[in-house]
Amino acid sequence: MLPYLTDLYGNASSLHSFGRDAAAALDEAHYTVGCAIGARASEVIFTGCGTESDNLALRGVMLALRQAGSPRRTMLSAATEHHAIEATAHQLQQLFGFESALLPVDEHGWVDPADVRRILDARPNEIGLVSVMMANNEVGTLQSIEEIGALCRARGVYLHTDAVQCPAYLPIDVNALNIDLMSLSSHKFYGPKGVGVLYLRDGVPYVSTATGGGHERDRRAGTVNVAGAVATATALKLVSKRRETEARRLTALRDRLIAGVLERVPDAMLTGHPTRRLPHHTSFAFKGIDGETLLMALDIEGIAVSTGSACTSGSPEPSPVLLAMGIPAEWALGGLRITLGYGTTQAEIDTVLDTLPACVGRVRASVDFELRTPA
Repeated sequence: MLPYLTDLYGNASSLHSFGRDAAAALDEAHYTVGCAIGARASEVIFTGCGTESDNLALRGVMLALRQAGSPRRTMLSAATEHHAIEATAHQLQQLFGFESALLPVDEHGWVDPADVRRILDARPNEIGLVSVMMANNEVGTLQSIEEIGALCRARGVYLHTDAVQCPAYLPIDVNALNIDLMSLSSHKFYGPKGVGVLYLRDGVPYVSTATGGGHERDRRAGTVNVAGAVATATALKLVSKRRETEARRLTALRDRLIAGVLERVPDAMLTGHPTRRLPHHTSFAFKGIDGETLLMALDIEGIAVSTGSACTSGSPEPSPVLLAMGIPAEWALGGLRITLGYGTTQAEIDTVLDTLPACVGRVRASVDFELRTPA
C-alpha cells in the first residue's frame, strides 16, 4: 500500500500523470481480483466493505428489475443471513415496496436446494433475486451454492452470495458456482479493513445506488481507495498460494478444538454442520449461560472470541441464527464462535481447552448464585 499513500497518491479519475499512475494500479487490481475468482476485470467493483457490497448488490438488482418493468418484485434469502442482507431486504420491503421471502434452514443452518426449487417453482415470475451466504459467519456451515445457482439460472433468477468468510480458505470460481453477484471483504483474507469487492456478472441488470461521478464504470460513485484496492488484490493473490496448505492445517486444529470442547465442557453442543463447515471455524452453544458474559470471561484470560447474541441495555437476546436452526433459547443464548487463522498454533488450542471449561463453570456458578439470591 505504501507507494499509493505517498508518492503515487493521485486520484485514479484524474487525467494528469499522477492520476494515470493511480489508474494503472487500479486496473491491475481489477485484473488480479478477477483472475483469482474466475471473473473478468470489468466485472470487479471495489467498495468500502462487504456490507456495502451486499447493499449495492441487493438494491442494484431489485431496482433495475423494477426500472425494466419486470414483474419479479420479490427477493428470497436464507433465514440465517448476515445482518447486511437481512436489514437491506427489510428496507427494500418497507421503503421501496418490494417483497421478501425466507428460505428455511435445517438444524445445521444448511439450505436444502430442494426448498429453493420448491419456492421458485411455486412463485414463477415473482422472485428476481436469491441471496444465500456461501458460508455462514456465525456457525460456519457451507451452502450448496453451485446447485442453488443452477436452479436460479434455469428459471431466470439472479443469485447473489455473500462469500466474505471464504477466500482465505476455499477456492472460488464464479462461473463454476453459477454466481451472478458476490460480495467480499478484504480484511477477511488479510487485506486492510475498509475495502470490499462486489463481483457483478456482465449482463446482470444493475442500478447503482451510490450516485455521483462515473467511478467503477458508473457502478459505484466515489473516489476509489487505490491503496486499499492494490492491497486487496495482493492479499487475495497471496492467500490463493497458501489456501490449500492452511486449510488442511487449520482443519486439523479445528477438529481437535471441537472434540476437546465437547469432551471437557458439560452441556455443550457444536452448532453448524459437523463436517461441511469452514476449515478455520468452530461454534458452540452452552446451555444455561449468557454468551456475552462468557466472552468477557475469556477476554480476561487473553482469549478473543465472538458470540452471536446481542446485548441491548443489559438484556441479552439469543442469536437469531441459532433460533432459526431450531436451537432452544436456553442454548441459543450461550452461543460462542471461536475462529482460527494463519497465526493460530497448537499451543493456543491447548490454552483454550485448558481455560474454557473453568470459564464456563464460573459463568454458570454466577448465574446460579443470581437466581438463588433473594431480590
